[in-house]
Amino acid sequence: MQVMGWAKRILGIGALTSALLAQPWPALGQGAEAAGGQKMDLAAVGALLQQLQVQVQDLHAQVKDLKAQQLSAQEQSAALRKELDDAKLQLVALAAPVTTGPPLSATGVAAMAVATDERIGRLEESVQLSDSKAAEQSQTKVESGSKYRVRLSGIVLLNLTGNRGTVDNTDFPQLAEQQGLLGSSGSFGGSLRQSQIGIEAFGPTIAGARTSADVRFDFAGGFPDAPNGVSFGIMRLRTGTVRFDWTDTSVVAGQDSLFFAPLSPTSIATLAVPAMAYSGNLWSWTPQVRVEHKFAVSESSSLKVQGGILDSLSGDTPFTGYERSPSWGEYSGQPAYAARVAWTQNINGQNMTIGAGGYYGRQLWGYGRSVDSWAGTIDFSVPLGSKFEFTSQFYRGRAIGGLGGGIGQTGLWNGSLLDSTTEVEGLDSMGGWAQLKYKATPKLQFNGAYGIDNPFAAELREYGGNTTYFQVPLSRNQSEFVNFIYQPRSDIVFSLEYRRLKTFTLDSIANGANVINFSVGYLF
Repeated sequence: MQVMGWAKRILGIGALTSALLAQPWPALGQGAEAAGGQKMDLAAVGALLQQLQVQVQDLHAQVKDLKAQQLSAQEQSAALRKELDDAKLQLVALAAPVTTGPPLSATGVAAMAVATDERIGRLEESVQLSDSKAAEQSQTKVESGSKYRVRLSGIVLLNLTGNRGTVDNTDFPQLAEQQGLLGSSGSFGGSLRQSQIGIEAFGPTIAGARTSADVRFDFAGGFPDAPNGVSFGIMRLRTGTVRFDWTDTSVVAGQDSLFFAPLSPTSIATLAVPAMAYSGNLWSWTPQVRVEHKFAVSESSSLKVQGGILDSLSGDTPFTGYERSPSWGEYSGQPAYAARVAWTQNINGQNMTIGAGGYYGRQLWGYGRSVDSWAGTIDFSVPLGSKFEFTSQFYRGRAIGGLGGGIGQTGLWNGSLLDSTTEVEGLDSMGGWAQLKYKATPKLQFNGAYGIDNPFAAELREYGGNTTYFQVPLSRNQSEFVNFIYQPRSDIVFSLEYRRLKTFTLDSIANGANVINFSVGYLF
């Protein structure tokens, strides 16, 4: 906060003044040694006075800038209020009877009134924004342990969910399951555990690079063993990165989403995991270090190249809830590697992007049993005029349950893993998703999407269906949804979504479920 910065500078000036007053002043006539000491003290005093003068000049400059900002905000607010008053007077004039000229029809008067109401609404929102900017000068900011700016953000999100059928997870389901003995044909519940908290920090410029960092949490990390524990929610780390950004190059280190599969469908109903997870959408929050560089091909097109190393996660469940043991991928002793190339073309002010990525990692399942994990991806983002947008992403891979591929299934084996003669193979799979977005207004959008994940059933049969996640092997999972997202203001969002899930077990009937989700969120 600027005010706190000035307070620190004023305290600094006071400290310098106290230092001046506290300087020892030798008495006159104490000899050459005292005179020499006096010269040294005078030199120190001169240096302190110069520092004090610089601090005072800097303080005066900042005070002048603050006054200018406050004056500008007040003038803008006054102008907007005047325009609002004029618009209200016009509305009153329209409502008054017309004494001269041809009379307006009822339809004409109604149309003019609606147009004026819309204009007044926009003006009121602009006035409130201007007032908030003026008040921001004295607003208390998030304080940092350093002198650099920190920003708190997030969303408080309530999800009300009604399910018809049995699902793996009530509030943000990905799979349809068979009804249990004590289960019912449906359920209803509410949850706030998809709410998120984020902290962003903006640091100094180092070697020409702007530095920043961010970390984000939610409350979908499980439940405490307590009565009504389902409504508590345990905080969970999602992502956290440190960035160095030059003009065309960036270096990113931390835990982040998969940069070689960057897209996800649009949904407020599933913030805890990306929409279409385990239905063709590769995803994972993975520790990584990557480098990105953008090349300008022409005035309207560019090429982006990304490459990096990642923690080779294989999707297995931790052995304990406290100590961290290596996963099958980490046992290999080497990281995973990934790269992506994307071409972006500006078309009538909108960007069309086509990208292709690749991933490779190695897993070691004991007794020298090595499994190669790999994936190839392709993604599209294509505007269809000013109202529509088409996005899509596909993959083909092997042993990538740790990335959400293969419905979370990574490896196959034909016996006990403790037996050195048991063979282990990676499960091949392919899948993808596609979405069509309709932006009716800047505040209202409609989305429809379909996704499918398809592990190779022949391999599941060959190895008897032994996998890492489920009691029964899953051979296909597909889902589709339609939703609308309405954001009347920048800090409020509403959404209603219908989702259909269909999950196939190996050589068996499919389980289906219908899910309706209503969401209310407040962004800060």
